[in-house]
Amino acid sequence: MATLLYRLGRFSFRRRGLTLAVWALLLTLAGVGAATLSGPTSAAFSIPGTESSRAMDVLAEKFGGKSDSASAKVVFTVSGDANLTGAAQQAAVADAIARLKQAPQVAAVASPYEAKTISPDLRTGYATVTYAVPATEVSHADREALIEAGDGAETAGVAVEFSGEVTQTVEESHAAEAIGIVVAAFVLLLTFGSLVAAGLPLLTALIGVGLGMAGIQIATGFFDLSSSTSALASMLGLAVGIDYALFVVSRYRHELAAGRSGEEAAGRATGTAGSAVVFAGLTVIIALVALSVTGVPFLTAMGIAAAGTVAVAVLVTLSLVPAVLGFAGAKVLPKKHRANPTAAHGNKVTFGERWARGVLKHRIVALVVSLGLIAVAAVPALDLRLGLPDEGTAAVESTQRKAYDQLAAGFGPGFNGPLVVVVEAAAGTAGTAAEQARTAISKLKDVVLVTPATLNPAGDTAMLTVIPASAPTSEATTDLVHAIREHAGSVTGATLAVTGATAVNIDISDKLTAALGPYLAIVVGLAFVLLMLVFRSILVPLKATLGFLLSVGAAFGALVWVFQQGHLAGLLGVESTGPLVSVMPIFLIGILFGLSMDYEVFLVTRTREEYVHGASPDDAVVTGMSHGVRVVTAAALIMMSVFAGFILADDTIIKSLGFALAFGVFVDAFLVRMTIVPAVLSLLGRAAWWLPRWLDKALPNVDVEGEQLTKSLAAEPEQAPAAEKELATTAA
Repeated sequence: MATLLYRLGRFSFRRRGLTLAVWALLLTLAGVGAATLSGPTSAAFSIPGTESSRAMDVLAEKFGGKSDSASAKVVFTVSGDANLTGAAQQAAVADAIARLKQAPQVAAVASPYEAKTISPDLRTGYATVTYAVPATEVSHADREALIEAGDGAETAGVAVEFSGEVTQTVEESHAAEAIGIVVAAFVLLLTFGSLVAAGLPLLTALIGVGLGMAGIQIATGFFDLSSSTSALASMLGLAVGIDYALFVVSRYRHELAAGRSGEEAAGRATGTAGSAVVFAGLTVIIALVALSVTGVPFLTAMGIAAAGTVAVAVLVTLSLVPAVLGFAGAKVLPKKHRANPTAAHGNKVTFGERWARGVLKHRIVALVVSLGLIAVAAVPALDLRLGLPDEGTAAVESTQRKAYDQLAAGFGPGFNGPLVVVVEAAAGTAGTAAEQARTAISKLKDVVLVTPATLNPAGDTAMLTVIPASAPTSEATTDLVHAIREHAGSVTGATLAVTGATAVNIDISDKLTAALGPYLAIVVGLAFVLLMLVFRSILVPLKATLGFLLSVGAAFGALVWVFQQGHLAGLLGVESTGPLVSVMPIFLIGILFGLSMDYEVFLVTRTREEYVHGASPDDAVVTGMSHGVRVVTAAALIMMSVFAGFILADDTIIKSLGFALAFGVFVDAFLVRMTIVPAVLSLLGRAAWWLPRWLDKALPNVDVEGEQLTKSLAAEPEQAPAAEKELATTAA
């Protein structure tokens, strides 16, 4: 592979105009496709096959209509001495209802006066708007028409707010990406000492993200994708795109300093660092695609979309980066070294070497302190609770959150999460069975109200609505759903199923929690096998996977401490706390796995190479760290800045994932890979690199660092004077 990448790097450098033109064409075509073929995204979560999902299908079949028809609530409130039964208020609400009925795509509107949906204190009421189409087919213009029609009641002093999936919009804010890019540019400038070298990874990463985002927009025209998909993909694509280009540019500068020509340096950089990029990218891609084992459609789609963006980042790094290096020439070097690149090839002691020697000198202390800090960070994870976001976790100033709070104040916390119980029985007997179920459910803890049964025309299906006393995301409501399901057998001759938005969210959370174990086993097992191929060792992969688990534990702990327990919530802009989003553990495990393997490969591969060539275990660690710490530090800081920028996002999933990844990368890069790993390797000594002979023969040889390529090229070294002359001409 290294030889193939070497040739690709040289070709891209030599034919840089053609390479750039091809990528520009691809970007243009993708942009046109995104503009013409894109479709809407959805904020809804569902898992086919769960009890709540099957019950929804039964309702659609037995009661008619589409189970996925969109709906919204328009909430009317008054303050002071006024109430909604006043003449002026009734007239204003009635006028708003008439306007709502004329809004595009609206099939029906239930007035609060006709449907008796006014709170006991007469200050809050709501109208239910039912659409003729699913939420994904409600356009922005339709949404604006709904809000404009409802706002008409405000002329009589009636406050109007809106809730429901129809009212949710995906704001295209790029503030998070912008912050990450600015910090990344600063880190790159400090690392390289050249504006051109600092700008090159940013440029190529943005091109890769642009292609990835365009591909996702095209996919929305054919598939139902979550509204969080683009943000997740851009977060990952930007982070890995910058980091992968950083590794190649850094190696290119090293080759120039060794006296090689630009084309040869590009080839060697792509063949060596590019091989590590391929491996690192594959680990991220595999971890994301493996999300499909959860059996959750929206999770699978998000994982595949993000994996596609990472794959584009790898391809850009392997072909476009060498081409852009060809245009940059010696300008990627600091100005003082452009005329004589070999002057940069000094023998001064690097920070990485000093750090490694310090860790090895105090390896027991370094190991104990690092493990202690990680343990403290991970302790809050013992209190981990999972759920799914609802309008109660929306931004405080959003209309959805205001409507949610007003309904909770007027009708009780459980009103925002009604449970629907579907009773199926023989024709003509569903009514009796439903009454038995109603009596039994009314006696359960945390039940405020069970409405009379609604029967279908055939009399074989009935529907009950249960209003809990607790909020939708509370543990009491979850316990109530399980209690109703446990009492399903108490109704003779009938089957009971619980559905509704709250039950759907509970089922999704339970399904994701159950899938976490198998997914973790797959990811950890994959890490062990891949690292065993790379390092030809058993203990090094074992150490790497255990280190990955330490990073995940610390990230979970920090996540719970802030987003669930509320510490530093105000400082980080977290407007509401509660159970963590159910998809968080799986996403966090998958993404951190890939990133932690990146750092492991870039730091430890050189250590193995030095050991194989005869260095002592400690000397091999010092040499490997001296070459890798500077680049990995820059890469980690860039990753952290990109991920931390997404804490500003409004989306709950993206905000919490950005924080967890930024913290996880910090722990993994600086505590695990740069402190614990060298300390453990030093303690293990030669045993760290032991591998049974039979296994060594059975495993294929994966030349990640391009060692075989380096050996084959060593017989044909280039003349430094020619290289210097070429680069001096380019610099001029």
